[in-house]
Amino acid sequence: MSQGYDYDLVIIGAGVGGHGAALHAVSCGLKTAIIEAADMGGTCVNRGCIPSKALLAASGRVRELRNAHHLKSLGIQIGSVEFDRQAIANHANNLVSKIQGDLTNSLKRLGVDIIRGWGKIAGMQKVSITTGDGGEKTITAKDIILSPGSIPFVPPGIEIDGKTVFTSDQGVKLESLPEWVAIIGSGYIGLEFSDIYSALGCEITLIEALDQLMPGFDRDIAKLAERVLITPRDIETKVGIYAKKVIPGSPVVIELADFKTKEDVDVIEVDACLVATGRIPATKNLGLESVGVELDRRNFIPVDDRMAVRSAGEVVPHLWAIGDANGKIMLAHAASAQGIIAVENIVGRERIVDYRSIPAAAFTHPEVSYVGLTETAAKELGQAEGFEIATSRSYFKGNSKALAENEADGIAKVIYRKDTGEVLGVHIFGLHASDMIHEASAAIANRQSVQSLAHLVHAHPTLSEVLDEAYKRAIAI
Repeated sequence: MSQGYDYDLVIIGAGVGGHGAALHAVSCGLKTAIIEAADMGGTCVNRGCIPSKALLAASGRVRELRNAHHLKSLGIQIGSVEFDRQAIANHANNLVSKIQGDLTNSLKRLGVDIIRGWGKIAGMQKVSITTGDGGEKTITAKDIILSPGSIPFVPPGIEIDGKTVFTSDQGVKLESLPEWVAIIGSGYIGLEFSDIYSALGCEITLIEALDQLMPGFDRDIAKLAERVLITPRDIETKVGIYAKKVIPGSPVVIELADFKTKEDVDVIEVDACLVATGRIPATKNLGLESVGVELDRRNFIPVDDRMAVRSAGEVVPHLWAIGDANGKIMLAHAASAQGIIAVENIVGRERIVDYRSIPAAAFTHPEVSYVGLTETAAKELGQAEGFEIATSRSYFKGNSKALAENEADGIAKVIYRKDTGEVLGVHIFGLHASDMIHEASAAIANRQSVQSLAHLVHAHPTLSEVLDEAYKRAIAI
């Protein structure tokens, strides 16, 4: 252990990022403590990835079993399908409890000290901790990692009551199934909740302020996803419209306005409203001012590629920040990767995060996944660096396994450099897209070309052959 300090490493925040950093720190021989004021596991385990996937799994089964046309095409006929909302909610809650317990026990088993309370910087290499009973103590550490996570963003004019107007934090509890629910935002969170609610019989109005649905996704993927995930379902869409004002109650009153002109366009009354307008960093009250660190204009903690905190362009010694709080890429697995990278640099092994190879997914039915650049971003990079890009596509309707499952809605799109063939981005919409994307993620991490990938052998018949076909089409162009 470092001489003169209570710990080699203190981590503030026990979410997925802090947990990953702690596990790696122990493997590197560092005496480690982790501080958490709220729930062990942070957003991902308690209010995000884990409970939402449990809800999606259950509601997805309901959707599948109620799709009489699809089942009949496979030679299957069943009677009416019933579900218990509370039992589905319990499935999510029980999973949260299990994962939270597993995470906590893994830290204890490895000798990580878990300190309950609010941790904040109290000077260079010092952390003060305020406990629930108002007590306070200060500990020292050679290095400190900040991993405070994020909270839902609620736009001005929207009032949250947690019951009739709520964010994903309350939505994952599935305390009710409103007959008519408005969802504000068509990103990952909005899409997944529209999938859950529509499968369980709710009518939905999806409100998107920007001029197209699924604005963060590649356009080819978004077009097909809209045709499959939104159009045939009981989902009304309002695009280029924003919720100027949302008033909780029964009913919930939503005043809608044109996003560009700000002119009022409509007032709707619904049973509930889910606000899915993204997340913002939880970076208040961390004591950063005690070491001269200022947040950037969006309240993220400025860091370099090594995860070292920066102040006025200079590195702050022995202070690191990972996960949603630094704004690099707001995904749970990215936070975990950043935690490992920070520890690697703490122990003197220079490493940086390869953000282009970090995949993302929306766990709708079917799923959406991607890694790397969109076609638009790739074109911009090509113009800046002087190369042309090309794309190739393949479709699930030509895949034997997809046809056997009678799940042929889907597409894989590969974006690559014309000159070298290097893969810049891969986007998949279709059955098990979130599992399939990792082959592409590894290819991008290793800067592989479509020429080399086209000669890999995939098991037949598997969905992975959709990607195989896309690579082969690329070299045939």
